[in-house]
Amino acid sequence: MAKKKEAVKKIKITQIRSLIGRPEPQRRTIKALGLHRINHSVEHNATPQILGMVNKVRHLVKVEEL
Repeated sequence: MAKKKEAVKKIKITQIRSLIGRPEPQRRTIKALGLHRINHSVEHNATPQILGMVNKVRHLVKVEEL
């Protein structure tokens, strides 16, 4: 009874706002996502952990499905 592997959804996360004046937890979340500066983009699998992190800083990032 082998399960079929589902295609892993990927998302592209782009930082669009500055971290200046932001609380430390938001800064750490952006760093944990792998973002370094405005207009920097990274690709991640759309796991619940990543989506939760994106939700915490949704006002600082733009998310696109790939």
